[in-house]
Order: sequence, then C-alpha cells, then structure tokens
Amino acid sequence: MKMYLRKIPALAGVGIAALLVGCEMPPPETIQNGYRGLQMQTNYNPRLLQASLDANVPPEPIPPAQPGGPLAKDMYKNVQVLGELTVTEFNRLMVAMTTWVSPEQGCYYCHVNEGFEYDGIYTKVVSRRMIQMTQDTNANWKDHVAQTGVTCYTCHRGNPVPQYVWTSDPGPGQPSGMAPTGQNSGVASKTVAYASLPYDPFTPFLLQANDIRIIGDTVLPQGNRRSIKQAEWTYGLMMSMSDSLGVNCTYCHNSRSFYSWDQSTPARTTAWYAIRHVREINNDYVVPLGEVLPASRKGPLGDPYKVYCQTCHQGAYKPLYGAQMLKDYPALAQPLPEGGLAAVKAAEEAPPAEAAPADAAAPAEEAAPAEEAAPAEEAAPAEEAAPAEEAAPAEEAAPAEEAAPAEEAAPAEEAAPAADEPAPEGVRSVPPTMMQYPPAPAPR
Repeated sequence: MKMYLRKIPALAGVGIAALLVGCEMPPPETIQNGYRGLQMQTNYNPRLLQASLDANVPPEPIPPAQPGGPLAKDMYKNVQVLGELTVTEFNRLMVAMTTWVSPEQGCYYCHVNEGFEYDGIYTKVVSRRMIQMTQDTNANWKDHVAQTGVTCYTCHRGNPVPQYVWTSDPGPGQPSGMAPTGQNSGVASKTVAYASLPYDPFTPFLLQANDIRIIGDTVLPQGNRRSIKQAEWTYGLMMSMSDSLGVNCTYCHNSRSFYSWDQSTPARTTAWYAIRHVREINNDYVVPLGEVLPASRKGPLGDPYKVYCQTCHQGAYKPLYGAQMLKDYPALAQPLPEGGLAAVKAAEEAPPAEAAPADAAAPAEEAAPAEEAAPAEEAAPAEEAAPAEEAAPAEEAAPAEEAAPAEEAAPAEEAAPAADEPAPEGVRSVPPTMMQYPPAPAPR
C-alpha cells in the first residue's frame, strides 16, 4: 500500500506533463502554403509569433541628410569604400552603423583617438569589408534578398558580434576510443534543432561545396552509392534551416514528393540561391578576415565566426519580417560609382536608351560570336555589414564523395524569382500562379 501511495505523485506528474505537451495554449493558427490535402501548411502559436514579431522590429530611420556639400573622400582621410558620399550622407551612415553594431561602445569600437583614419584596429578593417559584403549582397544577390535587401542591423541587432554565428564544432568531449563519428552520438545539438544528427552540418555545405542532394532519381539504387551517413548531414542542414526561418519542411517542399522541383513551392528556388550566397559570404568575406581577427573572435579550432541562415533570419521566414530598411540607406544598396548617390539617382531617372535602327546594325558576319552567360549559382542568408568577426575555414568531416550539384533544397526565404526569370540549371520552379506562400499572420 505504501509503495502504491509513493507512485501516485510520480504518475500524476507524468499525466500533467503529457497534458501540457499535448494541449499547448493558445490554439495554433494555420496558414496553407501549398496544395490542399497534403498538409502543406505552417502552424503558428499566436503567443510565440507575437514574441517573434516584437523581437523583429527595426529601429526608426535617421532623418535624411541634406543634399549637396563636399565629398567625404575630400574632407576625411583614408575613406576607401564610402568616399563618394557627401560629408552629411557619410556621417549619417556612420551614426546609423554605430547604433546598429556598437551602441554601447560608440565610435571608438572601430576608431582610435590617434586619428579616425587609423587602420591599426582590427574592427575597422573588418567593418570596411562588411560594408563591401553588404553592398555586394544587395546589388548581386537579388535572387536571394530580392528588393528588400539587408543592412548591418539585419545581423547585428545592436551587438558587435551577431548573436547567431557558427564555427567548426569539435563535438562532445569523449575518450578517443569512444568518440562518435558525428551522428547519433546521444548528444543533442542546438544547430540541428536538437535532433540526433551530425552536430556540424555547416562546414560541408556552407563553407565547402558538397552535394546536398543525394537522393536517387530511380526506383532502384542504380549506382547511387551515397550512404545513410551522408543523408544525415543533409537532414542536419535542413533541420537548421527550418528552425532558423521558423517554418516546417513544406514551406519549400511538396509533402507528396520532397524530391520533385516542379511540385515544390517558389521558396525552394530562393533557398537554392541562399545556400550559395551564404557559402560565398563565408569564403570570400569571412574566412580571409581570419588573418586580422583575434583569438577571442574565433572558435575552439581557431576558425572565425561564420554566418548561416539564423544569423539574419532569427526565427522569421524573412529577416525582420520583410522590413525594408535598405530604402532608407541607399549607400548600402550597391558599390558607389563616381558621383555617389546623385549619380545613382540620375541613372535611375534617365530615360531608357532608344534601340538603334535595324539597318544601322553591323553586318551579321562581322559580329563576334556571343558568349553564353554561365548560370548563376547563388545563394542565401544574407548576412550583414558592420564590424563582425568571421573567418577561417573549418576543418570538419564533410560527407564523402560529394560534388556540389546544382539542385538543393531547404526552407528558404524571400520571394521567388519572377515568372519570366529562368530557374537555375537543373531547377524547375512552380509558376507563381500555381503556388503562392502567404505571409505570417498579422500581429494581434
């Protein structure tokens, strides 16, 4: 009898826990983002959604600078990237970047008393490169960031180092004779939504260019030698992307055929570009900065902090839920030409050039053969500009025998390419008239 009475509290606790897990309040809101009958939908907990909306509110823009005046490159020393801005435009952007990246440290996070032109402090070298990265992202990766674009705030959110970065993961500390191979190790990892999957899915795909898509395209194996272990790396990346965007698998994939591109949502095409974009950011901008970053800005294996989907998205299917900060800071929209923003505006307002008369064209036989443009294989999480700290390649064990194919999938962001735009080689996107993914529910 006494033993029975001792078990009652434990059984009651289990029952209460099961009730709380199965009956989360308030009831979820459901948004359909695919064909009916296939459970292609996104479920939102209104309470958690409101918390996410509150956490993704951009700061108010600084009032525009007064037009005219001397250029920054003529008034200040060693202005290498933003010199074509006027002094007032330049100072406005510097103030904005300070509030986005180092609101507590202020200007002296990147500058020193000896002179603001001094490059001996690593944060200034990094911030200059991050500005160039942001300009390149907004100008050349519209397949990923569309017209919304990114600013330093998209990643930094008031932190000198973005809150969400990654480095090569040495794995759990275990005796060498018992060291796991990277999956099913019994150690849950936040990077893969606490699933029992490889705890570093980023090095193989967001630094190296391994093949994400390893599923066969025939009923029988027919020579596909990819292993379950390789599949687990893919699943790890997909879990991370899903968690980063706050969506489930059907945000990009059709539940009746995860493999099929022509039945997927437009977001899958965006994700294809996003993966390649992030990979370029890490390799072209972050890794080279390892030479100037201190050890405090690197991981346990000595590689700098790098970016992934969570760096920008932070649980939102679009960073900051699509808030268009870039329009208020046009200097970050592209590398500045001679003449600065005035030249950019003049080019946008100029009437389109008239086509030359047909009879004025050069004889066909004299025309040089046109070179075919290579398909752009670009990618995603646009991370931001501003003093960040990233770099150095990770030494991870990547899935073996993979060669980066053109088609990969995973929860994506931003709007899909326009209907008249060709999809990447090997990628077939669903016409927008067939598949439309809706925005998140409006805040209450």
